Amino acid sequence: MISKERFAELALGYTVNQMMVYGFDFGLYPAAIYWQGLGWGFVTMALLSLLVCWLTLKFYDWSKRDWLGIETIKELRDYTGPRRAARWMGWVLRRSDPVACVLLSIKFDPFIVTVYLRHGRYGALTARDWRHFLLSWLIGNAYWAALCFGGVSALRWLWEWVRHSPG
Repeated sequence: MISKERFAELALGYTVNQMMVYGFDFGLYPAAIYWQGLGWGFVTMALLSLLVCWLTLKFYDWSKRDWLGIETIKELRDYTGPRRAARWMGWVLRRSDPVACVLLSIKFDPFIVTVYLRHGRYGALTARDWRHFLLSWLIGNAYWAALCFGGVSALRWLWEWVRHSPG
């Protein structure tokens, strides 16, 4: 059974992280793509993402607290229960760190991917950790910039269509 203190720590950590991620991903990123275009918007947001994720990682290591439950989630790699999708994901994650890095980078930011893939809990990043961090950063930002560009382009097209439609 989880203690009230641990539950509160996880709830606060998750809430603050989600607020930061949603503000960044659904506020700043599309705005940068809209105002600066795909090229410069990507560069701006990728660099900002690098800084934010690195600072979050530094804070995580400094606090020495698993405020997102990532260390607990690492146990998914060893899942053997009845859920087929979870067993498959665990199997994939055990096979290859680069494959896991690519798959996780689509859903999560480089901070979470790096903490999940590194050996041990806290401390300085190894060369292996830096490779995962930078690969995740590149994949995640390329994916998100393309998604935002598609969304911004679709909204622009829709706006022009509505604006110029008869009636």
